[in-house]
Amino acid sequence: MEPIDCPEAHGAHAAQHAQPMQPMQPVQPTQRHDSRRAGIVGAGSIGVAFAIVFARASWRVRLFDPDAARRTAAPAEIAARLEDLARFALIDESAAQIAARVEIVDSLEAAAAGADLVQECAPERVELKRALFAQLDRAAPPHTILASASSFLAASKFVDETWPGHARCLVAHPGNPPYLVPVVEIVPAPFTAPAATTRAIALYGEAGLLPVRVKKEVAGFIFNRLQGAVLREAYCLVRDGVASVDDIDTVMREGLAPRWSVIGPFETVDLNTRGGIASHAQKMGPSYEQMGAERGQHDPWTPALVAQVGAARRAALPLDRWDARVSWRDRQLMRLAKHRKALPPAED
Repeated sequence: MEPIDCPEAHGAHAAQHAQPMQPMQPVQPTQRHDSRRAGIVGAGSIGVAFAIVFARASWRVRLFDPDAARRTAAPAEIAARLEDLARFALIDESAAQIAARVEIVDSLEAAAAGADLVQECAPERVELKRALFAQLDRAAPPHTILASASSFLAASKFVDETWPGHARCLVAHPGNPPYLVPVVEIVPAPFTAPAATTRAIALYGEAGLLPVRVKKEVAGFIFNRLQGAVLREAYCLVRDGVASVDDIDTVMREGLAPRWSVIGPFETVDLNTRGGIASHAQKMGPSYEQMGAERGQHDPWTPALVAQVGAARRAALPLDRWDARVSWRDRQLMRLAKHRKALPPAED
C-alpha cells in the first residue's frame, strides 16, 4: 500500500433580546472522554491534525500509516503543533500530556481495534478508499463508526453495499486544520443507518468539533462547493484581467473575510439591507443573476427559493430585532479590528 496523505445590541435590553449564535471559535471539549478510542488511518497533515483533535478531548488515539517514514515523523509533528497551541493558550493541558495519548501503530488492524470511530485520511482516489474501507469493515468492531475525511468523494462511491458493515460508513470532512477550524461535515450515504449518522455527530461533538449534517450526497459537500464558487470566480477575474492575484486576496482578506468570520453569507446580506433577505433579493437578485449569466450559469433566485431562505432567517432573527443584530455585528467587527490592530508583526 502506498503512503497515505490527505490534501488538504443597542442597550442592555436590546442585547438581551438579540442573543445570536456566536461566531465559531476553535472548540475545546468541556467534558473529557478518556474511555473513547479513535483509530486514524493516514499520518499526513489531516491524520496528524485529527490525532490532535481526539487526544485533546482525552480520547486514546492509534495512528497508522503504511509508510514507515510517516509513522516516524508523526510524533514530532504532533508535538510541534501542540506546542503552538499551548503558546496561544488553546489547550488546557500540557502538550506532552495530550501527545502521550497518541500511539503510533504498525497496522490498520491495530488502529481499528476497539475504536469507537475510525477516521480514514487517504488521498481522493476511489480505488484506494475502497480497499481501505473493505479492510476496516473486516477489522473494526461492529459498533465502530467508519468515517472518511474525503473532500469531494461521497461514501457511496467507495463503499460496497454488500459489505456487512456498510451501514456504519459515511464521510466526515473537516476544515483544515480541524483543531483550529472546527466544522466537520457529516455526509451519510443513502445506505448509512440513521443511528450511525446520529452517533457520528455525537462523537465528533464530544471531540470538540462542530458537526454539520449534509442532507444528501453531492460532490464537494458544502465546504468545497462554497470555496469552489469563490475560487472559480477568482481565477476568472485574473484570467480576464480584472484584478491581480494580490488584489483579489486583499478584497477577500480585508473585505469579505472579516464579516464572514462573524456571520455567514446569508446573514451578511440579511443585515446589509433593511427588510432582510426579501428586500436584498428584490434589490440585488437581478444583478447577481446577470453576473452568473456572464459565466454561463442560470441559477436565478426564484420567489420560492427566496421565501425559503427568508423564512429561515426570520425564524432565526425576527425583523423587530434586526437593528439590535446589526449593532451586534458591528461590535464583533470592532473586536476583530481591535485584535488585529494589537497583533505583533507577522512571524515566519
